[in-house]
Amino acid sequence: MEIKDLLPIGSVVLLNNAKKKLMIFGIKQNKEDTDEEFDYVGVPYPEGNIGSEYQYMFNHSNIATVIFRGFEDIEHQNFREALTDYYNKKNA
Repeated sequence: MEIKDLLPIGSVVLLNNAKKKLMIFGIKQNKEDTDEEFDYVGVPYPEGNIGSEYQYMFNHSNIATVIFRGFEDIEHQNFREALTDYYNKKNA
């Protein structure tokens, strides 16, 4: 999966085998206790952030359906380019 394919924050998705939609509020996040990296962190939709126990980390491959694609502009494009540069250097 390439950085350019990551969904923007604000996107609403349904994960594989899930009944509840999630809204993405973070991209390329690390789980604090294991330092494992995930493509996204999301919160229940429409409730939003109701506590850390309701924040879910998941990867792009876990998404069954994109319900809504979040806002994208030049800042989002610049962010994706910066992420691409970061991962290219990190993996070099």
